Amino acid sequence: MHTLAQLLSKIEYTPVGEHDISDVCVSSVTRDSRNASAGSLFVCIKGASFDGHDYAMSAYSNGCRYFLTEHAITLPSDAIQITTKDTRIALAYISAEFFSHPSKELHIVGITGTKGKTTTALTAYHLLNSLGMKAGYIGSNGIQFDSYCYSTANTTPESYELHKYMRLMVDAGVKYLIMEVSSQAVYMNRIHGIEFTTAVFTNLSRDHIGGNEHPTFEHYRDSKKRLFTDFGAKNIIYNADDPHAEYMISEAKCNKTSCSYGNTKNASLRVMNAKQKSHTGSIGVSFDITNGEQIFASSVSAPGIFSVYNALLASAICVSLGASLRKIANTLPDISIKGRFECVDVLQGVPFIIDYAHNGASLTAALNALREYSPRRLICLFGSVGGRTKERRAELGDAASALADLSILTADNPDFETPESVISDIEKSYLKRGLTLNKDYVKIPDRREAIRYAVKEARRGDIVLLAGKGHEDYQLINGKKLPFSELAILKEAASELEVGELV
Repeated sequence: MHTLAQLLSKIEYTPVGEHDISDVCVSSVTRDSRNASAGSLFVCIKGASFDGHDYAMSAYSNGCRYFLTEHAITLPSDAIQITTKDTRIALAYISAEFFSHPSKELHIVGITGTKGKTTTALTAYHLLNSLGMKAGYIGSNGIQFDSYCYSTANTTPESYELHKYMRLMVDAGVKYLIMEVSSQAVYMNRIHGIEFTTAVFTNLSRDHIGGNEHPTFEHYRDSKKRLFTDFGAKNIIYNADDPHAEYMISEAKCNKTSCSYGNTKNASLRVMNAKQKSHTGSIGVSFDITNGEQIFASSVSAPGIFSVYNALLASAICVSLGASLRKIANTLPDISIKGRFECVDVLQGVPFIIDYAHNGASLTAALNALREYSPRRLICLFGSVGGRTKERRAELGDAASALADLSILTADNPDFETPESVISDIEKSYLKRGLTLNKDYVKIPDRREAIRYAVKEARRGDIVLLAGKGHEDYQLINGKKLPFSELAILKEAASELEVGELV
């Protein structure tokens, strides 16, 4: 149990009214009025769609009497109200104190960039655990440590959730935390007050600009850059081949480890002699990895140059934490990341790839990587989310119409928009190229039926990419998350094919 005064000890605040807070005990902290109760401190956070100040009375009705706000609000006289300049920053400090500062007991690695965060982070997480270095993970694929797995609403959760799960990790004996750090997490102060042992840069391109996200590319870029300057990183690992790398790390004053795909000979860690490899229903890349003194053969079970970059950065992370490069190289071939260029062997001779590619740049990269394996046909099944990011639909359509032999246009997470409406927007790219419906592309609004069609349509030598959903185990329809597993549907559809049907 903490006193309110203890929780507020690191922030500047002003009490509203004459209440004495020195002996007030707080049993829980929340930013969700539905979770507030007697003994709770309700922190009013202003978000993109909702303002917690508007829900203070709801928290009060649930028994809450302690409130932290950014401005005075009308509450009954028995409510203790305290104002502070920035409740997000305050929540970060309060959460750290509430959970007894778990971040100080962990080696924390923060990974930022436009693409590759999840695969790099999970590869490092699996490598460390395979090598006997107990690690945890926080990112797009949830929160993982030991046998535990929790889902998250954001790539980088809010500060309270971060400290809550870091405490659980520390109590479970975790020593290393690999965390994806989104640009929104930086500028919305979710990681405020956390010191990172290592900060990692993957790459940078335009994304998350407009609407409720970043107003400009520069704002997006500079939000990410702050990870390397504002959070105490003692080590920086970066992709030296990315044109934005020098700008991103230029102001950091610490040890720097450069990684290169054979282009920078004086890089701290680099790969050479990369070659495509394939076997029945799986494809990947083999390569040599060197630190300038030793060279080890290794491989990854996912195609594309970006898969190699992700493995290289993950290897550098593990080396920085004390792992042997030899052991890393030997372990990499056994690691597969759910929903990130995940090769699924359900039909002999036809690799099915499940990937999270959900914008034009990532889909272009994925299709180009698969093209290198000279498939008989490259089949691409994809859609786009409903109700937002409408500009992505043209990007996705342009990418697939140019690079796929057959496209299956379907739903992604349509939410309150009809799949037909989203598909219609994507279809404009095909019409612009003069492509033919039911020859170059088909429209199947039900994603389950679209996957079944892809399995029935596939022939030996084809490669089939299921893009957009990746690790997600649901579909968002009319505001509800409905269970949906692409892997399960693939296996079910493949099992229904009669022997000899695949030619």
